[in-house]
Amino acid sequence: MISASGTGDLTGRTHRGALAVLAASAFVYVTAETLPVGLLPQISQGLSVSEAQVGLLLTTYAALAAITTIPLTALTMRIPRHQLMAVLVAVFAVSQLAAGLSPNFQLLTVSRLFCALAHGVFWSAIAPVAARLAPPGRSGRATSLVFLGNSLALVLGVPLGTALGQWAGWRVAFFALAVAGTLSTLALLTVLPHLPAVTPMDGAASDGATSNGAVVDTPTARIRAALAVIRSRQITAIAAVTTVLVVGQFAAYTYIAPLVRDSAGLSGVALSALLLGYGGAGLLGTVVVGRFVDQRPGPTLAICVAVVSAALLALSIGHGRLFTVLAVLAWGAAFTAIPVPLQSAVLRVAPRSQDAASAVYVVAFQIGIGGGALVGERIFSGGGLHALPALGAGLALAAVIIVAGARKVFPLSITPLRPAECSL
Repeated sequence: MISASGTGDLTGRTHRGALAVLAASAFVYVTAETLPVGLLPQISQGLSVSEAQVGLLLTTYAALAAITTIPLTALTMRIPRHQLMAVLVAVFAVSQLAAGLSPNFQLLTVSRLFCALAHGVFWSAIAPVAARLAPPGRSGRATSLVFLGNSLALVLGVPLGTALGQWAGWRVAFFALAVAGTLSTLALLTVLPHLPAVTPMDGAASDGATSNGAVVDTPTARIRAALAVIRSRQITAIAAVTTVLVVGQFAAYTYIAPLVRDSAGLSGVALSALLLGYGGAGLLGTVVVGRFVDQRPGPTLAICVAVVSAALLALSIGHGRLFTVLAVLAWGAAFTAIPVPLQSAVLRVAPRSQDAASAVYVVAFQIGIGGGALVGERIFSGGGLHALPALGAGLALAAVIIVAGARKVFPLSITPLRPAECSL
């Protein structure tokens, strides 16, 4: 097993500033990951490739992140967390600069893959770091504050990046992200307190122990210990909920534009406004969920997933502008908030292996994204547009059933060990 070798005194103002900087780092990562979607025509024309080829930037990015997350997370456990976060965001900044300077599609792809190598480690480390910055019993709240950066990326980052790229050129949009990444790196170096490295302990991972029980701290042993986390039934339950839910989500969300156009006649500015509303509702949902996730994790997650199921079912059978808008807003509010209770569950069930367990969660999410996009494309190509939200609703319902049956992983309530010493 692995553990953080100390957290230090992180109460007071320090942790709030650090959480804000982590949220800003999450903001730039999420913005960059999805920005090519909004700039498909500009990148395609600028590099003389098809839009389908540009679309592969997302697929290859997700695939490499999924493959490398667990081993790279294990290999970086000996790096102090405050230094690691700064390095990962610095890698992001360099990759965005390289993307903006790329003279051809091949080098643009390489720059994206360079960023993808840091992506999985970043998302595996950010929640455990946030938890270490929080008072006792408030790790879920801290995670929700950091994940506000994800929601803000959907509300502001992607629309602004798309608008900038359309107005000044796609390269300028990537340069802006490079600047934002550089500023985030400097802020992390300035604000994050000293956070010691994650170190092997207790000889719990048999692959990393000698015959007398001593832990052998080698890169191979760390990778084996990280992979051993997959065998945990509790982590398997979280990964199952994540994959099932995300497959349904991205099968439907990938085709949200034709869905709302067909159901409500929304396109152009109206569609953009609705997508902005989706992100805004997600921002609100994340704030609300953060208030309850530490005390009632199971019901919080179950309600969010049930709302996703109901909203997608409504989209599959209903028509009309008001009906569609309300369903999309409910969908956005619920799904955007779901990573908070899921990530909190990871931290809770694997207190001595948070980074490795988070890596498994990140991989499950990436598999869900890729699988959902693939399934969605097959169904959409076959003319089953309105079957997509129905599929998402069914898979969300299946996720609710898994949550209800895994009470040890998603308990009805948790009594804090002691009152929080400060307010987040």
